[in-house]
Amino acid sequence: MTPVFAHGSLRLYLLSLLAEQPRHGYELIQALSDRFGGTYIPSAGTIYPRLAKLEEEGLVTKSTDGRKTVYEITDAGRAELLARQGELDAIETEVTDSVRRLADEVRSGVTAAMKSLRADLASAKRQARGEGPVRGAGGTGTSGSGSTGPGADPRAESSRAIHEADMVLNEFRQQLRADLRGQASRSLVPTDTVPELRRRLAEVREGILASLSR
Repeated sequence: MTPVFAHGSLRLYLLSLLAEQPRHGYELIQALSDRFGGTYIPSAGTIYPRLAKLEEEGLVTKSTDGRKTVYEITDAGRAELLARQGELDAIETEVTDSVRRLADEVRSGVTAAMKSLRADLASAKRQARGEGPVRGAGGTGTSGSGSTGPGADPRAESSRAIHEADMVLNEFRQQLRADLRGQASRSLVPTDTVPELRRRLAEVREGILASLSR
C-alpha cells in the first residue's frame, strides 16, 4: 500500500506526530516511514515546505538545536488537531487496514509455499514406493532419520524422511506466523516481507529438489 494523502492530510499527520513530541525534519520523515511500514517515505522537498506553512500559520514553532531545526506544535496546532480528529482517525484506520492486508498476504504466501513443498515431497514419496528410492534421498536425510546402514529398508527410510520433513514444514509455518504476528503487534511489517519470503522459500525448494536429483 502506497498511501496517497488527500489535500491537507499530510499536513494534519505532521501535526499529530509533533503532538507526540518535538521532532526535527529527518525524525518526521523516519516516523512517517515507520508508521507506513516503509511503503511511504516522503522526501525532504515534501516535508519542509509543509512545515514552513505550518509555522507561517502559527501551528508549529521551530528552534535550533546545534545543526538541527526542531519543530514543536503550538496550542493553535493542538486546537486544529482536535477539530480534525475525525480525519486523523480515518488516516490511522487506513494504516491499520493496510498492515492487516499485508499480514494476510504473508500468511497466504507461506501457505502456498508450504503446499508446493509438500506436493514435491509427496511426489518423491510416491516415486520411492513405486519405482524404488529416489537417488540421494536416503543419503541426504541423515538428521534424525534413524539408521541408514546396510540393513535399513530404503523405502522405510524414505517414508520416514518425508514424514519428518512434513513436521519441519509445519513447525516452520507456525513459528513464522507467530513471529509475524509479534512484529505486527510491535510495529508495522515492511512491505518487502512477502517478496523476500517467496524468494527465500523458492531458493529452499530448489535446493531440496537439487539434492533429491543428485
